[in-house]
Amino acid sequence: MAGLYMVAGINHFISPGMYLKIMPPYLPWPKVLNFLAGLFEIGFGMALLWPSLRPWAAWGIILLLIAVFPANIYMYQQGHPAIPDWVLLLRLPLQGLLIYWAWLYT
Repeated sequence: MAGLYMVAGINHFISPGMYLKIMPPYLPWPKVLNFLAGLFEIGFGMALLWPSLRPWAAWGIILLLIAVFPANIYMYQQGHPAIPDWVLLLRLPLQGLLIYWAWLYT
């Protein structure tokens, strides 16, 4: 789980355009939000590696997953040229599974 979030966080800096495209237009400062999301994913991923920080990191990941859920909904509503709609739809309940997985570390 730690590696997943660290890699995902790094990807926010490598491919920011991908994340900016799926950000709902009503959210302010998309570049700042993308930067913060990447930073938090890296930080929480790293914190999962230390047993004393693991519960705090897991709660942070849960909050982050809830915070980015509107982007997942927006991406499904808008569609994506390279991703079938059914995959985007399945991604929505996957967020619940990721939250459950993080909760196991609390």
